Amino acid sequence: MDSFRDRVAVVTGGGTGMGRELVKELAAEGCHVATCDVSAEHMEQTRAESLRDAPAGTRVTTHRCDVSDERQVLAFRDAVRAEHATDRVHLLFNNAGIGGGGSLFTDDRAEWERTFAVDFWGVYYCTRAFLQMLVAADAARIVNTSSVNGFWACLGPGVPHTAYSAAKFAVKGFSEALINDLRVNAPHVGVSVVMPGHVGTEIVANSAAVLGRPSAKEMTDKDLAAVRERFKLPPGVPGDDQLRAMIHQVGEDFRDKAPLSAAGAATIILDAVRAGKWRILVGEDAVAIDALVRARPEDAYEPSFTDELRAKGLFAALRVAP
Repeated sequence: MDSFRDRVAVVTGGGTGMGRELVKELAAEGCHVATCDVSAEHMEQTRAESLRDAPAGTRVTTHRCDVSDERQVLAFRDAVRAEHATDRVHLLFNNAGIGGGGSLFTDDRAEWERTFAVDFWGVYYCTRAFLQMLVAADAARIVNTSSVNGFWACLGPGVPHTAYSAAKFAVKGFSEALINDLRVNAPHVGVSVVMPGHVGTEIVANSAAVLGRPSAKEMTDKDLAAVRERFKLPPGVPGDDQLRAMIHQVGEDFRDKAPLSAAGAATIILDAVRAGKWRILVGEDAVAIDALVRARPEDAYEPSFTDELRAKGLFAALRVAP
């Protein structure tokens, strides 16, 4: 697929981050895009920004959809078919995702399962829903977003990261299994699995909103006490206002101090899709971690492994605790 012009693409999680940048870049090439998100406000901003540089006649439609709910996904598919007046889709970017449910022991079960549902079942439901429209195209590709945490289930020593990692491992495995399934049943449809490292996005703030967590400013004394307990902080140190500010700063730093911007990530992804690559590592950190995990799998979860990564300058801006 050398050109995306006049193709039809579906992008989930298009309200912010890599999803928004994918929509913008696709539209700028004259690709018609249908995007969904749980935030109507974010989607409207995406649509406005994507149409600024799009050729005349390019269609960008927005749809509210929680990809973890199959009924909503099917309604989204039907809306795409109607609003784009088409029975075919050339590109499906299963990009929507959230973080949360780090520990089986200390995190709420509902949050754990909600995180897994968005990050894996959303990919599965959307692939199922749009499969016949992809098959109906002359050439098509499914692009599933996994993560470096899809082959390295870790954020560092002492930081449980189970729900997100389990889901991203599942996305990677599902995508790889689809290679042969598609070759047998729909050889003109390809699949790619995207594995980003640290990319500057709003995932910290967006995840909190989806999971119903209060923002840092809205945290009550009970919420702050839970944070102190989780990270073993002494009572009153730091003070409540300072702790709120630190929690807020974590999300800001994740977005603003990342080694790769969301726009840069989108460009890497689309270039790889054009080239027909099935395995897409996004960012120098993703390339380095992949190489090290493959070389020394038995050491991957030892504290010294993370120390070595940090010594290489990786994760310098990544903080998961106040």
